[in-house]
Amino acid sequence: MPQISVVIPTFNRAKLLKKAIESVLLQSLRDFELIIVDDGSTDETSKVISRIDGKIIYIKQDNLGPSSARNRGIKEAKGEFIAFLDSDDSWSKDKLSVQLAQMRNNPEYPISHTQEDWYKKDKLFKQKPKHAKSGGYIFNTCLRLCVVGMSTVLIREKLFDLVGLFDTTLPCCEDYDFWLRTSIKYPFLLINEPLTIKNGGRCDQLSSIYAQGMDKFRIQSIMNILKNVDLGEVQQDLAIAEFKKKCRIYGNGCIKYGKEKEGKYYLGIITKFRD
Repeated sequence: MPQISVVIPTFNRAKLLKKAIESVLLQSLRDFELIIVDDGSTDETSKVISRIDGKIIYIKQDNLGPSSARNRGIKEAKGEFIAFLDSDDSWSKDKLSVQLAQMRNNPEYPISHTQEDWYKKDKLFKQKPKHAKSGGYIFNTCLRLCVVGMSTVLIREKLFDLVGLFDTTLPCCEDYDFWLRTSIKYPFLLINEPLTIKNGGRCDQLSSIYAQGMDKFRIQSIMNILKNVDLGEVQQDLAIAEFKKKCRIYGNGCIKYGKEKEGKYYLGIITKFRD
């Protein structure tokens, strides 16, 4: 059994995938398995993978979305730890080695994440203060926005038994939802080194496709935990406040851009939860 299972979900990223795969295969830590879940690609993805010299577990499925692809990888994984790498990102060569050592030294943490360098259209992008990463109990930070990079995490496999898998009803923000559910009870270990390279600024990314509607999925996620999770009093107050804030912003935005029915719906559901 490998110590780490690396899961790369991909969809029509043939031109970018090789770099991501090679950054895994060149890791200084060698005790891992690499699982690539092809979520119904129609490009040259399978050919790219077949040309790479390295042991790869390749799984092809129908196009069911990123949550489904990640969940398939989790179910196939044999490692004690699971790491995710988006197919347009990459790692420094010591990423797994450094992160695994920190997790071994801090067994009370079920999940860790690293700092990352952001590139936008191949140029280093200065991150905004609101994206600053932190460790410990980060529920309040997770409510506001997605502050954990998917390609940065190393997760003890048993955590998925405790908080569940990725929500397949969410076409976007499934990472936000998972970090939020995890942070209700569990602390995050921050590895304060930029061990992950994040690439953005392309129109094929979910953050671009859903740029005008991402808060809709975050609202759904917060509503789910308010309805289904036994939150502490402080957590409940924080969640309700953020839920109402996001509903107001999104609802008013919909009305501003001509989607009056949708806007009124989100302004109306503010009353579902009392302060």
